[in-house]
Amino acid sequence: MVDQTQPPAGAQSSGTVAIVEDDPGIRDLVRVLLSREGFQVMAFEGSAGLEADGIVERLDCLILDLMLPGEDGLEICQRLRARFPKLPILIVTAKDDPIDRIVGLELGADDYLAKPFNKRELLARLRSILRRTKDIATAIEAETGDNFRFNGWLLNLGARDLANPAGESVTLTTSEFDLLHVLVLHPKRVLSRELLIDWTRGKSASPFDRVIDVQIGRLRRKLGDDPREPAIIRTVRGDGYLFASTVTRC
Repeated sequence: MVDQTQPPAGAQSSGTVAIVEDDPGIRDLVRVLLSREGFQVMAFEGSAGLEADGIVERLDCLILDLMLPGEDGLEICQRLRARFPKLPILIVTAKDDPIDRIVGLELGADDYLAKPFNKRELLARLRSILRRTKDIATAIEAETGDNFRFNGWLLNLGARDLANPAGESVTLTTSEFDLLHVLVLHPKRVLSRELLIDWTRGKSASPFDRVIDVQIGRLRRKLGDDPREPAIIRTVRGDGYLFASTVTRC
């Protein structure tokens, strides 16, 4: 069963968000908070019902708890990420162990917020994810047909597609696409972690979080870049990352 809440009458919708949270108090708190901010909200206590026909496709973001009865949030995140690579996912959980954060990000979550959380921080994280998603769509619309080539790879902004040297499509999450787009726009230039966080995740993010490092690792694997001696995305110790490949626009 799903609890649905609409924005106040006459208010412009801020987007459609689903919450998967087994604690009814937290679930209702977040549902009411987001509805007051203009979101259409669907709330679930588990994964049952979430994947009914057409629900996930309608979402602008999924807010997902990790500690759920039965199938846990990490399993849900992994399965949904495989089926819906463009779906933004914000993990909100009491499991604040750094390992859990990294595992969640490795499985494709876009951001991670620990309980107990401040309402304003939750809204800031959610809006940052939605803004990045919108910015990507706007950039793609403005640059339709604009392609970037590097090391035999082709990044097509119009189709939002990454093709390997064999011409095969490689799936990127929203956050991975966002990060790769920034890197190919600034090749041969050292970009600090703080700058990458600001450009891809907004000022609400902590400069000490590991999201960028994890996503760089995921991009390297998808690009076949040896993490021990990366040739495409190099680590500049103490300074940040450098996209070392020559990039041409076509």
